[in-house]
Amino acid sequence: MILNQAGTRRFKAYTSKHLDELLQRAGLGDEERLKVRAVATVLPFRTNAYVVEELIDWSAALDDPIYRLVFPQEDMLPAEDVARLADLLKAEAPNAEIQAEANRVRAQLNPHPAGQKELNVPKIDDEPVPGMQHKYPETVLFFPKQGQTCHAYCTYCFRWAQFVGDADLKFASDDIGQMVSYLRGHPEVTSVLITGGDAMIMGEPVIRRYIEPLLELEQLESIRIGTKALAYWPQRFVTDPDADATLGLFEEVTNAGKNLAFMAHFSHPRELESPLVESAVKRILGSGATIRTQAPLIRSINDDPAVWERMWRRQLRMGMIPYYMFVERDTGPQDYFAVPLARAYEIFRDAYASVSGLCRTVRGPSMSATPGKVCVDGVTEIAGERVFMLHLIQARDPSLVGRPFFARYDPTAVWLSDLRPAFADRFPFEQEEALLPV
Repeated sequence: MILNQAGTRRFKAYTSKHLDELLQRAGLGDEERLKVRAVATVLPFRTNAYVVEELIDWSAALDDPIYRLVFPQEDMLPAEDVARLADLLKAEAPNAEIQAEANRVRAQLNPHPAGQKELNVPKIDDEPVPGMQHKYPETVLFFPKQGQTCHAYCTYCFRWAQFVGDADLKFASDDIGQMVSYLRGHPEVTSVLITGGDAMIMGEPVIRRYIEPLLELEQLESIRIGTKALAYWPQRFVTDPDADATLGLFEEVTNAGKNLAFMAHFSHPRELESPLVESAVKRILGSGATIRTQAPLIRSINDDPAVWERMWRRQLRMGMIPYYMFVERDTGPQDYFAVPLARAYEIFRDAYASVSGLCRTVRGPSMSATPGKVCVDGVTEIAGERVFMLHLIQARDPSLVGRPFFARYDPTAVWLSDLRPAFADRFPFEQEEALLPV
């Protein structure tokens, strides 16, 4: 362990300025390290001492799932882009020139998937409200300004654009009054998701400023916190100086009659092994909150049904609720991480078949796409045609939720946009496009 004699330790972050040293520890040569550094000019890199010392097996780093989870890889981006950036780094080109090239590459990576900058932005008096998204009638997402970073970044993160320092790509707000005003004007909203980044990067006094005003809203049934802190910095709930105060705030939420749900991201069973994680989970559950677990299916990290079976069973034993297996979203280095939908369904099915009914609260594989959360229910043959069976778990248009539809089978498809309708001219959500809220 890396705890000091007092049983606590300060958080220590590693960023791109530490990257070359850490890559040497992984055994990479000069040219390999240069290419990884080139990738890191485009995609954000951040990790911390807990992840580095406790979760990564450095004796086999290049094949280690946690290493691949947080460290950029040289083949995540097109080879010609990596070579161009590597040449600039090697020549010690001016930073402005490097950033201009990095921005050019980023622009090709679909930094805002699912139309989130156009379709999800709420308005007050016809003016856009910054730092919020209203994708589904009953759910609003809020991005607190101080929570738009993480204890460590996942290489697959679909919100990578939040972390690259470009204000035009970022969602953030510190105006809690504006959010409350919007919610009062929209009584259909019953759930607020505080997300980022990671809300648990904020200290207790700051997160309290965002949560306390929500407790006065009778319409709210639940407050959700999207976080990977349990995997990347469980000390946040156990030994950090404000851990007890944070747990006290959670109790206030549940005592106010709100369901407080931690949407905890666990990508691999190793993230669950530390005694610190067990302690943190017990303390959070002891506050009256629930913990629901979710993660995307990622090639080279967890694309094995045995991995998901182990995760879900361990989570259940610890008192958490398996909730979602996501499909890697159509942003960033999707081509590097994507698993074909047909294989994703097989992995989900085989893992699902290997666990007890209490683990079968999990849903997936699910695509968080423009019309909503599209679940792949299976592959079958109808009237001599092989097809995907799908349905919308959640949708912008609530009337589409739960309605089955079909797509032609395509073994290479990795996202909804790769699919073509079967037995119809268009998908059900395409018929409703003109009715989508803006």
